[in-house]
Amino acid sequence: MPYVRKHAKRIAVIVVLFALTVPNSGCTLLTGFLSVTWGWMCFWETSPFIPVTPYWSQLIEDRYHWEQRYAKVPVLDPVEGEHAPLFCLDPPSPDEVMRSLPDDTQGGVYFLAETHRNNVRIVVENIVDTIGECRMYPLAGPCRLKKCHYKCTVYFDKTIRSDWPIPFSNTHSTQEVVYVDHDHLIRCAGPDTQQ
Repeated sequence: MPYVRKHAKRIAVIVVLFALTVPNSGCTLLTGFLSVTWGWMCFWETSPFIPVTPYWSQLIEDRYHWEQRYAKVPVLDPVEGEHAPLFCLDPPSPDEVMRSLPDDTQGGVYFLAETHRNNVRIVVENIVDTIGECRMYPLAGPCRLKKCHYKCTVYFDKTIRSDWPIPFSNTHSTQEVVYVDHDHLIRCAGPDTQQ
């Protein structure tokens, strides 16, 4: 604030000169951009371009990827016969396990604070494999709940690097555990829904 008081006259003169010269200079940078944007909006009947950084677009793509592959619970038709599989057949994929880990590698500033996971090894153990009794579920009908719970242990070398202000690199072995549930519904009775 003392700087503004000390140089108030200079700042006022610069603002007045800017206000007098820019509109009369013939420069249409701001007004030209606004008129082109307004014309584009009126022609296509939509909003103007809104720039999105790659960070936010990657978050949106990851969210859609997760919802499409892992966030939906399937309702399966009953499998009849003596050879019907009653045990869990779908262990979590490495992609699902790595996406379930806390993401401490994201948000770092390049060359200032980077975190990497190297030499990843995943061990998957089935800890719960049960099937419930037939009961009524809303929007699905009479179904049985098949519970498949997995314990996924991830071993990796975590490398933390920084190049500024003091260059350093630290690598240490890390172990993290993630529990993944693959619960799904199996219809008790009814016609085949596949056509």
